[in-house]
Amino acid sequence: MKNFIWFVVGLGAGFVVAHEVNKTQQGKAFFSELDTKAREFGEALSDGYRQREAELRAALGGDSDDASAPTSTN
Repeated sequence: MKNFIWFVVGLGAGFVVAHEVNKTQQGKAFFSELDTKAREFGEALSDGYRQREAELRAALGGDSDDASAPTSTN
């Protein structure tokens, strides 16, 4: 329990420090650059996921998105 309390205190202190740093011009530039890099990283992960999913669908022969839809046999 003691470790959890220290964790929460550290987390709170980190938020306070980040908020204070963000008030400066250099801090705003730093966080803006950090945000841009994080967004680019997220987009790269998403693109990679979509590409891999397309590869797997092609390998399994299920190119269409409605491959999970039930088919009727008459």
